[in-house]
Amino acid sequence: MADEPTAFIASYGHGKPVIAMLGEFDALPGLSQKPLPQRSPVVPNAPGHGCGHNLLGSGAALAAVAVKEYMAANHIAGTLRYYGTPAEEGGSGKVFMVRDGLFKDVDVVLHWHPGDRNSVTNGGMLAVTSARFTFHGIAGHAAMAPERGRSALDAVMLMGNGIEFMREHVPSNSRMHYIITKGGVAPNIVPDLAQMDLMARHPSNTALEDIWGRILKISEGAALMTGTTVEVTDIRGDANIIGNDALAPVVQKNLEEVDGFTMSETEKAFAVELQKTLSIDTVPSLDETHLIEPLRPVDLNAPSASTDWHSN
Repeated sequence: MADEPTAFIASYGHGKPVIAMLGEFDALPGLSQKPLPQRSPVVPNAPGHGCGHNLLGSGAALAAVAVKEYMAANHIAGTLRYYGTPAEEGGSGKVFMVRDGLFKDVDVVLHWHPGDRNSVTNGGMLAVTSARFTFHGIAGHAAMAPERGRSALDAVMLMGNGIEFMREHVPSNSRMHYIITKGGVAPNIVPDLAQMDLMARHPSNTALEDIWGRILKISEGAALMTGTTVEVTDIRGDANIIGNDALAPVVQKNLEEVDGFTMSETEKAFAVELQKTLSIDTVPSLDETHLIEPLRPVDLNAPSASTDWHSN
């Protein structure tokens, strides 16, 4: 489905309205973890769930089953769909599902995400663009013939320096972060290939386009300075989330009716041990899980992340 082997749709009912629930399942490198409050991988360096993705897809599946049973018991017309959506963390899996028309007849899409409070988020996620910058140079013996080499690693480092100087001259709510994924094979060989994976984010997709254009020029400049060439391979790109002012108050009303939850003593003991691993001065109270946050306007300057969700 959408050329994604693990994407799927489960459906119940027929006719309108068509209501979709998103069930994410994903993994990040190196996050394999046993069900313990301390770091303890199942398989060292293997992938695992981050950002609560161990709860996200399963929680949405349970919600879909509950709604399906309610529809059946009360003879409610309409179509309920559960979308299994992989690769939100870096792969933008939903974008390909949208591109293949899998949401074209959907009236409403509902989504949730684990967090540290019970609240309705009405938009506000950052637009993101990411790419791999591969620099190609010329290998050379770093001691006997360094003048023959053209260092791809020098180009990556110069690009990184350019990004650092650029930080002063972009809006303060911009984000630019990168890693060097390849830096050469041995220190006595001038690297003929080096790579950087870079992500840039901003609350406005339009503003991000300008920032990204400047990043591309920095990569070109780094190649010119080092006598190398640069190849740019897109990794992902997601627009910022536009709020749904009609649906958000409805979700807020339902959330307030359902209310929050109270931890069992076993759950609270686990949470206390987990909090001890956090490198923050003040940890959230475990006695406020029953509270529902009021519906607030989105603060575009507040810390946020990015996602391949779409305006619902």
